[in-house]
Amino acid sequence: MSSRQEVPPTAGLPPQWQDLWPADADFSDALAATFGLPSSLLECSGTAALVVTLHALKRHSARRVVVIPAYTCPLVVMAIVHCGLEVALCDTGPGSVDFDHDQLAAVFEAPRYRDRILAVIPTHLGGRVVDVAAVQKLAVKYGSCVIEDAAQALGATVNGKSVGLIGDAGFFSFAIGKGLNLFEGGALIANDPHLRQRLQSAHDELIHFDAWMEAKRCLQYCASTLFYRPFGLRLFYGPQFRRAAGAGNWVEAVGDRFGREIPLHTLGRWRQHCAAGALPRLPSFLEQTRTQGLARRRMLQDIAGITVIDDAAGVGAAGTWPVLMALLPSTALRDAALRRLVPLGLGAGRLFVYALPDYDYLRDLLPADVGACTEARKLAGTLLCISNSLWLDDAAFAKVLQILGEVMTAAS
Repeated sequence: MSSRQEVPPTAGLPPQWQDLWPADADFSDALAATFGLPSSLLECSGTAALVVTLHALKRHSARRVVVIPAYTCPLVVMAIVHCGLEVALCDTGPGSVDFDHDQLAAVFEAPRYRDRILAVIPTHLGGRVVDVAAVQKLAVKYGSCVIEDAAQALGATVNGKSVGLIGDAGFFSFAIGKGLNLFEGGALIANDPHLRQRLQSAHDELIHFDAWMEAKRCLQYCASTLFYRPFGLRLFYGPQFRRAAGAGNWVEAVGDRFGREIPLHTLGRWRQHCAAGALPRLPSFLEQTRTQGLARRRMLQDIAGITVIDDAAGVGAAGTWPVLMALLPSTALRDAALRRLVPLGLGAGRLFVYALPDYDYLRDLLPADVGACTEARKLAGTLLCISNSLWLDDAAFAKVLQILGEVMTAAS
C-alpha cells in the first residue's frame, strides 16, 4: 500500500461511479432476494429504524424498559430515551460483545425491572454474531420482545438464515463503512405480518419527507462515492483522525459524540435506486472480506497474549468481517500498540471508546445505579480494532502483525 493512501477503519463496499446512475429496481425487493429477507421498511438510518420499532412496540404495551449491552453505540441509548423509554444495562460476557446471559436473567428478575421490560436488544457488533436464540428464549419467558441490532451485520447468518430474523424485529444500517453505503440509511424487518403492520403504522406516523435533509444526504452520498477510496481518505479522513487520536481525544477521533436530535425522514428514491444498483456486488465482497478476516484472525491469535472476538459458539453463526476486534492484555499495551499503528494509516483504531456509563454526555440518560459493568469496561479498555478492508494488503497487514508482536514481546 502506498504511503499516500489510507485504509478506512472498516471494510465498506467500495463505491463505483455507475452507482450514481440508478438501477431500475426496487431496493426493498432486491434486499429480500439477495439475503432471504421479508420486505423491509427503508429508513433514513439504523437509529431511525430502532426508533420506529420502539415506538411501535410501546403503543401496545405498558412496559417501558429496554435492556441493552453496556458496550454498544451511544445512539442506542438516545433512541430509547427519544421514545420516552428507560434504559437498563446488562454487562457483556468476558471477552465478548454478547450479553452476560446469567446477568441478563438477573436483570429480568430484578424487582425494579420485573414485568416492566418491553424489549431486549442483542447486538451483532462489528459483524460478530451473538446468541440471539438464548436471549429470545429468556424474553419469551418474561413476555418481552427481542430487537436485533444488526446495523453492522448485513449478510451475516445463523444456520444459513439472515441475522435480524431470529428475534421479533431486526434492523441494518447503510451508513458509510457498514457494507452497503448510502452515507446514511437503514432497513427494518420483522417475520410476523402483524408486527410488520404495526411497524408500518409507526413509520407512517413518525417519518416524513424532508427535502433539505434528503438533498444534504444526496450530496454526502456523492462525496462519499468520490472520496471513499484510499487516496481520498488520506485527504479527508486520516489527518483529522490522527490529530484527534494523537491528542488523546478518542471520542472525536472515532466520531463517538452524538447530538440528541435524531433525524426522522424518508429515504429518497434516488438513493434507494443507487443502492439497488450496487447491491449485486455486495455478496461477493462480503465473501472476500469473510475469507480474509478468518485468515487474519488466525494470524493475530498466533501472537501470544492477543485474542480476537469471534462469533458466538455453537449457534451455526457466520458473521461478516468489516473489522477485526483484537483484545490485548491491558489498556497500557493496547494504547502502546495504537501509538505506533495510528500514524501509519493502516486502519487501526478503536470502536466505541467507553462502556456506556462512562460517556459524560449520557449520564443523565442512564439510571443512577448502572452497576459495575466490569466486563464492558474491560472490553472498552483493551479492544483494538483493525480494518478488514481489502485495501489493507498482505504487506501492510504484515506490518500490523510485526508491530503488535513487538509490543507484546516488549511486555513479556
